[in-house]
Amino acid sequence: MRSTFHGLETARRGMVTQQSALYVTGHNISNANTPGYSRQVVNFQQTEAYPAASVNRPMMPGTLGTGVEAGSIARVREQFLDIQYRGENMKNGYYSSKSEALYKMEQIMNEPSDDGLANTMNRFWNSLQDLATNPEDDGARLVVAQRGQAVADTFNYLSTTLSTIKYDLKSEIDVTTNSVNTLLTQINSLNKQISEIEPHGYLPNDLYDQRDSLVDQLSNLVNVRVTKEKPANYGNALAIAEGTYKIELMDRTNTTSYGTLVDGTNFTVNPVGVTYATETVNGNSVEYISGVTIQGGTTVTSYDFFGKLNGLVESFGYKNANGEVTGSYMRMLNDLDKLANAFAKEFNSVHESGKQYNSNLNAPSFFNDITSAKTIKMNPAIFTNPALIAAAKQDNSAGDGSNALELAAVMSKEVSTFADQASVTGITGNLNSFYEGMIGAMAVEAQESKRLKLNSEVLITTVDNNRQSVTGVSIDEEMTNMIKFQHAYNASARNITIIDEMLDKIINGLGTGGR
Repeated sequence: MRSTFHGLETARRGMVTQQSALYVTGHNISNANTPGYSRQVVNFQQTEAYPAASVNRPMMPGTLGTGVEAGSIARVREQFLDIQYRGENMKNGYYSSKSEALYKMEQIMNEPSDDGLANTMNRFWNSLQDLATNPEDDGARLVVAQRGQAVADTFNYLSTTLSTIKYDLKSEIDVTTNSVNTLLTQINSLNKQISEIEPHGYLPNDLYDQRDSLVDQLSNLVNVRVTKEKPANYGNALAIAEGTYKIELMDRTNTTSYGTLVDGTNFTVNPVGVTYATETVNGNSVEYISGVTIQGGTTVTSYDFFGKLNGLVESFGYKNANGEVTGSYMRMLNDLDKLANAFAKEFNSVHESGKQYNSNLNAPSFFNDITSAKTIKMNPAIFTNPALIAAAKQDNSAGDGSNALELAAVMSKEVSTFADQASVTGITGNLNSFYEGMIGAMAVEAQESKRLKLNSEVLITTVDNNRQSVTGVSIDEEMTNMIKFQHAYNASARNITIIDEMLDKIINGLGTGGR
């Protein structure tokens, strides 16, 4: 038989549960603008009902309800949308870092412009043509010397500045690696805290949010796969408890794992590192990335884990599957060295075959230290004494400017006719077309990276909007819930009042006979 006070207890449970729902609603409203916060809800569930009164009653819940209780307070989160967001965030980090690096390269090369290498070279050729017309003009010779110095200075500037930015990228790689490791340590720390709370039957929703926010940040830097783990003996953990996170470094197709970064079972972290190597390329010592390491022995050399770190590696320089040292800045620096070396060697060869002004002496080299674009410089003797410029082909030939014309034609001359064929390895056509190809390839790569960056930004915004529609707090919805829970609370309180009146009638209004 039911208790006389059964209704009071049922109504009390209703008030307490609706009150809990109001508190959770207030918590949602308070965190409406908190980054990474996931909306929380109270999971209402019926309390166990009493069986009907009988001698042979079954030992099981019956049909007489006993009210409601707050089963758990869970956050609203869609794992599929999280995976989508992190996948797009990874691509955005990769293309953003590449786009930014290539943008800096475009600014340095500054083509087409009045101050770029192409226009500097054109002014040099024009000055040589003017000298061919007036080989005895001291002013024309001085202009050639000054234009030649400008060409060497431009090569020096481009190479030095590109190298500076390249080593700025190295610093950024080191900073990014440290950021990855810091995030891994924080995620591991949250794993420990969560594992200490869940076995007691609680859901640490705020810790879940912090951990997911850190994973979101990590996904921008490298491609990761998240696996939820729960130990075999996990105490009184609820079925919806999320457990700890195992974080793995993945390739861009998410089919190959390069190693575990965070072990959610043993609570260990395997930090990421970057190793560098030095190699001689085209006679120059260059530094490149030889591998991305994971503590424990794994070394990644395929560089297809996407994210910001991958984009920086590809911009700085690395060794590809064919054993070639490559990368956006590495290629541009190597091509500049090839161009400077091939141009200077052929120019010197033609210049040395001519004659000094008003003499029968062969001319000296026009450029010195021609190994690379960074070192090339004009022969100071010619700059000091422009009479050493070989405009003529014949001895003491007044008005002979034939050699100056040959010098002016070096950039448009087929490299297959160059005196030193070793210097033109990897170059086809002429030096003009080779330089145009360098700039064109850079422009295409930069444009493609920028386009894919913009595409990834659109996609990441779309996915994040979808995710926010599920996890985000809607003030309108919370206000509606507030009114709903408030009325339910008031109704439960009113129910207590009615039952109190009933009990008052029973206690004070009945059984008065005989008084």
